[in-house]
Amino acid sequence: MDRNLNSSTEPALIALDWGTSSLRGFLMDGGARVLAERASAHGIQNLPQPGPAGFDAALAALCGDWLDAHPGLPVVAGGMVGSAQGWVEAPYVTTPADATTLADRAARVETASGRRILIAPGVLHDPAGAPPDVMRGEEIQIAGALAENADWARNACIAMPGTHSKWVRVTDGRITAFSSYMTGELFAVLKTHSLLGRLMPADREASPEDEAAAFAVGIRAAQSAGPGDLPHQLFATRTLGLTRRMPAEALAHYLSGLLIGHELRSGLALLAGMQAGTPLLLIGAPALCSRYGRGLAAFGVTPAAQLGNTAPRGLFQFAAAAGLLATGTTPSTMSAP
Repeated sequence: MDRNLNSSTEPALIALDWGTSSLRGFLMDGGARVLAERASAHGIQNLPQPGPAGFDAALAALCGDWLDAHPGLPVVAGGMVGSAQGWVEAPYVTTPADATTLADRAARVETASGRRILIAPGVLHDPAGAPPDVMRGEEIQIAGALAENADWARNACIAMPGTHSKWVRVTDGRITAFSSYMTGELFAVLKTHSLLGRLMPADREASPEDEAAAFAVGIRAAQSAGPGDLPHQLFATRTLGLTRRMPAEALAHYLSGLLIGHELRSGLALLAGMQAGTPLLLIGAPALCSRYGRGLAAFGVTPAAQLGNTAPRGLFQFAAAAGLLATGTTPSTMSAP
């Protein structure tokens, strides 16, 4: 995919959002506006060839002409490209973390043509007496979101639906704590590789009415659950279909509501522990965020904002904090107070 969005200003940065399954590139100006964007399927697990040469080839295929046309532009990257399986490992930084922390601990890699790329590290939360938690890529999205609103940077709770959903506490511009939920992965595994999925037809979709009703039943089940009830409630995905109390094509939506509902119960407990009036933000794919918004409504909660792809702005903030951008560019909001 190649989209030229604005060619009226001069480029100031090439930003790469490099994940497991996809690579997205953004040509940005000094005001953090995206001038052009491209995407490919060359995530770190789908490179044109193995090893460093594969990363070089994927980068050249996506934006080699940008690199050639703008030899002086800085290049930054975030996401799984900085993992142990990535181009070069950018070790996790510990909470509290902000854009300056990420820039100070960034990794560097040089392409075969000699172009240097600054790669953002992930973030580790390692509270005493509890298991550690990690994120890689979400910290860049958070930096982008906080740059949009100074009040959010001061204090916010950010929910990030996805394969491994994150609930993040932000205070004074820093990521101070977060929890991960394997909601999306659990849904995919249970639907595809368990007994539950055998009643779910692959060739039929639920009507909008049946989808909404099944999702709501799953949410209500999670709301009424007692300790340890989830394994029992999961089996209802099968029995509701066997007894024909729910259309087969709606069973996946019950399962989705059940898993999201349990995540929301836990995540909202984190929000309840923050100061009164703390805004809740949703960041992620619009369709999934909309689904979470419906679940939150059942809990009587309305997000303060629902944001889409904030990674480009976050990569810009990361580059600014690293001193890669010319004087006069938009300053970083996500920075140490």
